[in-house]
Amino acid sequence: MDQQVNETEPVEAVESPNTSEPQDSDTITRVSLGGREYTIIGTAHISSESVREVDERIREENPHRVCVELDQGRYNALVNGQNWQNLDIFKVIKEKKAFLLLGNLVLSASQKRMGMDLGIKPGQEMKAAISTAEELGIPVSLCDREIQTTLRRAWGLSGFWGKNKLLASLIAGAFSTEKLSNEDLEKMKQKSALHGMLEEVAEYLPSAKRVLIDERDEYLAKKIFESPGEAETRILAVVGAGHVPGILRHLEALHAKTQTPDVSEIDFVPPPSRVGKLIPWIISGVIIGLIVWGFISGGVSQGLENFGVWVLVNGGLAALGALAALGHPLTVVLSFAAAPLTSLNPTIGVGFVSAFIEAWVRKPRVRDFESLQTDILSFRGFYRNRITRTLLVFLFATLGSAVGTFIGIPLLIPG
Repeated sequence: MDQQVNETEPVEAVESPNTSEPQDSDTITRVSLGGREYTIIGTAHISSESVREVDERIREENPHRVCVELDQGRYNALVNGQNWQNLDIFKVIKEKKAFLLLGNLVLSASQKRMGMDLGIKPGQEMKAAISTAEELGIPVSLCDREIQTTLRRAWGLSGFWGKNKLLASLIAGAFSTEKLSNEDLEKMKQKSALHGMLEEVAEYLPSAKRVLIDERDEYLAKKIFESPGEAETRILAVVGAGHVPGILRHLEALHAKTQTPDVSEIDFVPPPSRVGKLIPWIISGVIIGLIVWGFISGGVSQGLENFGVWVLVNGGLAALGALAALGHPLTVVLSFAAAPLTSLNPTIGVGFVSAFIEAWVRKPRVRDFESLQTDILSFRGFYRNRITRTLLVFLFATLGSAVGTFIGIPLLIPG
């Protein structure tokens, strides 16, 4: 299996000046570039019709290579099943990947729920493409970027409010009870309808749209363009319908050499900017300065009062967050005690402390790992499962402390 890549989203139809023959249908696009023939199948990811079409097309066209929108991690999970028993929640928390894991689970839950409505598991068309290609002896390339890189870039390139909107949209999607009909599904495969959805995403979260959609269009196109084979190679690519127009644009730019095949600029997680690194320290300095100023200007009583206000507001809201996640009483108490101090130390957050305590007091059981994939499909399951509840403790305690910081600072300013 050649190493390559991942997922979907929306875009509009694009006429290709190099198209050698018209589209067979709304889901099939053909383009010839420099002797290479590309057949791109746009799928809906949770469509039984897409599964059938992918299998039939590969058998009929017998391409030299099949490219699929998967990365190695998602390929392993799809083909071999997700082995959650190997998950080390303490390691996840220690490596500061709790947000990342939560985002992964929420996205998985959202797609799974839609698939359940239609009686099909997400990603089955990719699995069918791989299975059929292997049966016919056709090499397969994984052409998507690692999902971890995509999520971390989306998070890292979003500002403070963008991060909150991203979390809100992910959680709302995870707990959505909206049903998806077969008619809705067919609309998902129409590029014109998907274009409207793309514009909505762009307005709501432009930075996330750029990472989740635009960058992945580029990444997919470059990996498909660079896939091994002779000059006359016929390549069949299976991707989400929303990626097709973007992939076409990039393929043509690559052929015209107005773009290079290099993906290094969009295949790494950018470090925080200098300003981004300084802001937490500046906020901590302001808080400490205001508390110290209370002692200087108003004496011991005023200083202690300021410190008490800070502890009550910051610690109280962090504890409230842990309580909202149904954290253990010890977690709630220690969140209250830790938040006012961790807020003054940017190297450690209260969410880290709260989640670690919760995982220690309520260690995940074997059944929590076994039922994780079904528990994430419901609000109740998220709270029942000790793994996801630990992640909720991390999230809500962090948000509580953050809100407490913004409320607490004005209260410390002398009147």
